[in-house]
Amino acid sequence: MKKILFVALLLLLSLSLILPSCLKSNSTPTCSDKDPSEEVSAMQAYCFANNINYITDSTGLFYQILDPGNDTKPTSNSVVSTTYVGKMITGTTIDSTNTPVTLPPLNQLIAAWQIALQKIGEGGHIKIVAPSALCYGCYGRTPTIPPNTILYFDITLVDIK
Repeated sequence: MKKILFVALLLLLSLSLILPSCLKSNSTPTCSDKDPSEEVSAMQAYCFANNINYITDSTGLFYQILDPGNDTKPTSNSVVSTTYVGKMITGTTIDSTNTPVTLPPLNQLIAAWQIALQKIGEGGHIKIVAPSALCYGCYGRTPTIPPNTILYFDITLVDIK
């Protein structure tokens, strides 16, 4: 009788350790991106505080073209070189470069960059304030960008390849 109880107890203990891990592996965490309309007031406040005279794109992207550049504009498959500064609207810099960097094809970049860079030509300069859904969405980009983070970029399109 003691052996049966011991085996049953071991079996229950094993199941309590195994079952939760099985459940975890079968379920993937999901999240939903914020609708850009939910972030408009924060984006407007940032633009006002930083003297950005923005235009709103149909996607919810705020942008100001400082220099339209030439007539050569990138397409979704273009490889581009840029200089840029990227910040959270809290002021924290997430990335920057003063030396031109060649990026992957435009269609592999965040949506905000895909939209913005096609608005200017080679040599152009644009400032954007992008809703989180057009950046890294509800997942963020560990460890530097938290989920649902509105981002600001100051981008110069140096070259289109």
